[in-house]
Amino acid sequence: MEIAEEKFTRCPGCHTVFRVTPQQLEMREGQVRCGHCKTVFDGVREQISLAPQVRSAAHDDAYDEAVQGPPTVTLRNAQALHPVHPEPANAKATENPEAEEDISEIAYEERFAWTRPSKTRRSSSALLGVAIPVLVIALLAQLLFHYRDAVAARWPASKPILTQACALAGCTIKPLRDLAMQYLSIDASDLQADPAHKGLLILMASVRSHAGWPLAYPDLEFSLTDTNGATVVRRVLTPSEYAGGTLDLAKGIPANGEVPIKLFIDASATTQAGYTLYMFYP
Repeated sequence: MEIAEEKFTRCPGCHTVFRVTPQQLEMREGQVRCGHCKTVFDGVREQISLAPQVRSAAHDDAYDEAVQGPPTVTLRNAQALHPVHPEPANAKATENPEAEEDISEIAYEERFAWTRPSKTRRSSSALLGVAIPVLVIALLAQLLFHYRDAVAARWPASKPILTQACALAGCTIKPLRDLAMQYLSIDASDLQADPAHKGLLILMASVRSHAGWPLAYPDLEFSLTDTNGATVVRRVLTPSEYAGGTLDLAKGIPANGEVPIKLFIDASATTQAGYTLYMFYP
């Protein structure tokens, strides 16, 4: 029975020679990685022959060491993959450093690493490259939708674009609410009896904004109290009741603006000694 010719390939990085089989070279289109210096190379293209060849004078110029192999070939086994611990200085050498190792001792599974990337890994990378920007845009859109009133108030130039976007999304742009009442205050509040009408009270006050952007109109809670400070009657006044019919309530209180208040209150059925006036958002 005819014995198949042994095949050898040589690492172009460290010139280590490996014995290979046709099946190994057919895998991954011949792409291998040297287990000694980690160089990736084409095992098929770097094949060499270790068989002695007769050189003639007529072929001296055409002699190719890459085809025939160098005069002395360094063969390495799997031990070359691991660090070698230094021996004590007084230890005696037990091996001949120039002795070649048996080719049959080479561990091919440890000496080669196939480097072709899998299709699954490439597909996952491409999917992540598309998904990440989409998720970032979606997050920014969600934040813009949630804080659309604040963005429109602090950057008025963006309000027309936000208004058009809300027309498609079914939302609206509203003035900001000063829930903490940091920018709204009640100034010059006063309650007097109407001299021309018995039992009629006149409430005069002003709601002032100290913000640099429009604020939503708050509701007012008006209460009459007795001599002990207990509430006799309480009423909530909406912006449409105290701000008058000439103001556009949807635009809010202008930046650093003031809303004058003058209301006539019928208190003929009560006896009161004082009053309170508070602002709040329902």
